[in-house]
Order: sequence, then structure tokens, then C-alpha cells
Amino acid sequence: MSPRSASANEELRRRSRERLLQAAVELVGERGYDATTLGAIADRAGAARGLVSYYFPGKRRLVQSAVHRLMHRTLQEALEREPRTEDGRERLARAIDAILGLARDRPVLMREHMAGILQEEGFVQCPEQQRLAQLLRDTIARHGSADVDTDYPMLRALLMGAVYAALVPGAPMPVPVLRAELFKRYRLDWDMGMPPEKQQPGGCDTDLSRFFATGRDPAPPPEQQ
Repeated sequence: MSPRSASANEELRRRSRERLLQAAVELVGERGYDATTLGAIADRAGAARGLVSYYFPGKRRLVQSAVHRLMHRTLQEALEREPRTEDGRERLARAIDAILGLARDRPVLMREHMAGILQEEGFVQCPEQQRLAQLLRDTIARHGSADVDTDYPMLRALLMGAVYAALVPGAPMPVPVLRAELFKRYRLDWDMGMPPEKQQPGGCDTDLSRFFATGRDPAPPPEQQ
């Protein structure tokens, strides 16, 4: 058997990293952060345990990167949903609904993510986070911002605050109430984006494979009415 080419080895490494990201999102969503070990993530990903430390400096960095990937791809999917639109108000409505939807559908994962940001290590500006930031900056620019450098951090802060408010144990605010407040601030019509009454019942989509390029056949995104 001839040895694999450099490009083939690089593709295998890339897929291994993708599987680690997907496994981290799945396990933290199922078990919480403290109960999820790096060994369990490696086992779920079908990867050697040494690969985790090769790609990521620690569990916190891995989990933040994984959640930022999920947020980035969820937002991207919402913005590109049919019928596609270039309307800045509709795109911002979709962005708000996408982020609030993660808080509603994946409370354990998003609560652990928010808690991690408040740790001493703080907010990790990894490549996954930067891709998410680029999408949000573009969204607020298309909405008509005259100062994206000021308006993007405010949008990010408002979204993070809304996610936090939706996830406070014992005193969560209803997502529709938070949505209404954000829509009012940005002068968006209630029927833009994906209003709660138009969302499909039955909980969140458990198959996240379409967000991670693992080489496995992903399931198609769920259809929206």
C-alpha cells in the first residue's frame, strides 16, 4: 500500500478536528460542561485522545470554538434560507431569531457557553467566533448602520443579554418577550424572520452534522413553514 499524500493526510486531520467540534457540542448539550471530559469527546468523535490537545489548548477553548461554529452556521443557514433576501430588516430579523432559537432549543449548551465566557479566560476570539462576528457585522451594515464599529458590539451585547435572560435558572424570560423588545429597538415587524407562531413544534433538530464537515453524509436542514 502506497503512503497517503500530504493532501490526503491534511484532509483526514481536518475531518478529525470537525468531528471533535461536533462531539463537543453534542456532549456538552447532553451532559453539561463539567460532566464532559476530553476523553469522552475524543471517544464520541472516534479520534485519538492526543488529537484534542493537538488542535485545542484545553476543554474551554474547544467548547467555545464548537459553540461559535454552531452559532455561525445556524446564523448562516437562517440568512440563506429560501426565499433568499437582501432586505436588511428581514436579515436582521432572521439573525435575531436564529440566536434566540439556540437559547430556546439548546438551553444546556448555551447556558454553559455563557458561563464559560464569564470565566477568567473570558471571550475567546477564535476563527469560529470571527466568522460569526463577520456575519453579524454584515447584517447590521445591511440594516443601515452608519457606524458598524459601534453598532455591531451593541448588537452582540443585546443578543448576549437576551440569551442570558432566557437562560437564568429559576427566572427565565420568555423568548417571545425578548424577541419583541429587540424587534422594537430595531424597528422590525413582528412577522419578519421566523415568528414563534410559525415555528414547527416538536423541539430542536438533534442532527448537527450539516454544520460540521466530517465527511459523513449530513441530514438536510429541517423545513420551515
